[in-house]
Amino acid sequence: MDNKQATLELGTKPVGRLLLQYALPAMVAMTASSLYNIIDRAFIGQVVGPEAIAGLGITFPFMNLSGAFGAAVGVGASTCISVKLGQKDYKTAEHLLGNTVTLNLIIGIVFMVVCLVFLDPILRFFGASDITLPYAREFMTVILLGNVITHMYFGMNAVLRAAGKPRHAMYATLFTVGMNILLVIAFVWWFRWGIKGAALATITSQTMALAWQLWLFSDKEQLLHLKKGIYKLKSDLVRNIISIGISPFLMNVTSCIIVIFMNNQFVRYGGDMAVGAYSIANSVAMVFFMFVIGMNQGMQPIAGYNYGAEKYDRMLRCLWLTIAAATTILLIGWMLSVCFPRQIARIFTSDPTLLDMSARGIKISMIVFFVVGSQAVITNFFQCIGKVRISIFLSLSRQLILLLPMAYVFPLFWNLDGVWYAMPASDFSSFLVTIPFLLWYMKKFKRHEQ
Repeated sequence: MDNKQATLELGTKPVGRLLLQYALPAMVAMTASSLYNIIDRAFIGQVVGPEAIAGLGITFPFMNLSGAFGAAVGVGASTCISVKLGQKDYKTAEHLLGNTVTLNLIIGIVFMVVCLVFLDPILRFFGASDITLPYAREFMTVILLGNVITHMYFGMNAVLRAAGKPRHAMYATLFTVGMNILLVIAFVWWFRWGIKGAALATITSQTMALAWQLWLFSDKEQLLHLKKGIYKLKSDLVRNIISIGISPFLMNVTSCIIVIFMNNQFVRYGGDMAVGAYSIANSVAMVFFMFVIGMNQGMQPIAGYNYGAEKYDRMLRCLWLTIAAATTILLIGWMLSVCFPRQIARIFTSDPTLLDMSARGIKISMIVFFVVGSQAVITNFFQCIGKVRISIFLSLSRQLILLLPMAYVFPLFWNLDGVWYAMPASDFSSFLVTIPFLLWYMKKFKRHEQ
């Protein structure tokens, strides 16, 4: 099937089959990525030690901040491309591809240079202690040196999905994860390169996958391909990319702020081991949330295309199916985490103190985990159809507006448990905030259909 035919199917093929076709590869890829994160952290925790897990937790804000800039370009560009393909404006879609490459290069280099220059002060601000700082510095130095590769890899994967090639995006991710796991085993366990080995494994595998992505986009037979004349930045295209990408950008920046604040709260009320427990609990939650991210990635080109084509009934059906699937997945994650927290924590560590803290943290933080899926899908839906302000508000509501004050106030009454309880409290509150926005827009779309 050629690229153009695959794109046209977004507006004609049954929505259920289409969502499965696009979401399943993304979910498989995200699940594999989660598996890598589990193996990565398990090797670091078991081979290097519990302090290394805490040091890795300190780097989460950095990873979120880097992801924020990558999402601003990748998600923004892929959404714009989906809409333009729905409008059959193929020339603009090609220029969006070229501008995506240029923006990733510029942002990736600037981010790398600035962060390497101020690395130690930034890590201290993120909550690093004298014990965890060396581990965090060693890991982030390698990751930052490969930052351009990371940005470009994720950006090209997002464009592959928007261009009607979800399986190719899945293959790229599966290859990256598989190679990552092999290299982690070699670098961390065999060569004993420690936490630096895990970072080297990540960048090496992404470099190999990016080479394959660029080869795919060099095929002149494809509707979207790399060629001369599309790389010069155009102000209107950049504005469109950033205006849509600002929502996931702010979501990731907010996550960065929250993790910094939470790390400092955990250090204050529970010490370095509490930061390690938070790192483990985050990893567990992300295993299941990656399914939702995969569903959102599958929904994005379908919702964007049909919104551009004014086929609102298909767009809404895609939304409801995605919400149902995301809720079911996180319900399973909630049951496993609440029933078997200690067994799950044991994957990452055998240290008794860290094990006890992690098991309790997993159980508390995921009390209402099953409502998070629908909130994330609805937020992503508004982003897909270009309702940026609503998407931004809903992105911020879950963490910055609700979690931040709760994570400050709750520990004043319940000490370390209060930091943990702030997470499910903000999850449920943000779910309640999201529902009225969805119902309001449902009425608007139904009026358009009449």
